[in-house]
Amino acid sequence: MVSKLDLYKVFWTVGKEKSFSKAAKRLYATQPAVSQSIMQLERELGTRLFNRTSKGVSLTDEGSLLFEYVHSSLNLIDTGERKILELKNLRAGELKIGVGDTISRHFLLSYLETFHNNYPKVKFKILNGTTFEILSFLKSGEVDIAVCNLPVDDQSFEVIPYIDIHDTFVCGEKYKSILSKPLDLDDLKKLPLIFLEPSSNSRKYVEDYLLSKGFKLSPEFELGSHDLLLDFAKINLGLACVTREFSLDYLNRGLVYEVQLKEEIPKRSIGVCYLKSVSLSPAAAKFVELIEKGGS
Repeated sequence: MVSKLDLYKVFWTVGKEKSFSKAAKRLYATQPAVSQSIMQLERELGTRLFNRTSKGVSLTDEGSLLFEYVHSSLNLIDTGERKILELKNLRAGELKIGVGDTISRHFLLSYLETFHNNYPKVKFKILNGTTFEILSFLKSGEVDIAVCNLPVDDQSFEVIPYIDIHDTFVCGEKYKSILSKPLDLDDLKKLPLIFLEPSSNSRKYVEDYLLSKGFKLSPEFELGSHDLLLDFAKINLGLACVTREFSLDYLNRGLVYEVQLKEEIPKRSIGVCYLKSVSLSPAAAKFVELIEKGGS
């Protein structure tokens, strides 16, 4: 069955070529098939669209009016198809990512750089927040993917862990004397502690672990930034609970020192989350693939 759109494409081609035979050749169809399509369209519209002469065809007044609208419509369809192709080939589009400040700086930046170098026409939209906040962005459709601290216990998300990270404590010069031997939790209780704010997924993970060991947190300082944790430890305000992998610069430069515990806090992961019910955009799918390959 010939669709209405097909009829209009035949009509436009005949109007453009001013000939049934030329239109048939351009459409890879027979001339009788083209003539039949035009007659069907004229019947459906109840008007004559072409004047037929021995030299070819010309548009009637009604045909000329219709031709302008069909011409515009087909151009819009072609433009839409090109735009979709551009999105599929990552020559356009937008990648929307939810991520925390610390993960963005210490984990995500290199992937963003590589992706931008490979697909410079794709725009970035980065929304920052805690893990809880960026997962809410994901559910509301404000971002395509979330790069966050795991674990995430929500069955509506596809969760893909990528790298392991380790929570540890660091201190400044004032507390170097405690580094002579690994500390147990009773030792920690006697020292001023510096933690992220309670809404942080990293804080909750460590807090739950310590609570399982009978240790209830009562930090001296609660901060909103991982970098501030390191700075507070550096100026001897206490022992800061930080992510070892994100603190290597301070540790390697001797600005802070890692405190050994008798029992290390279990490792956790950083990963990518996206909604199971929503297909990833071409840009988001390619970015997830890039992370899976380690940025290569």
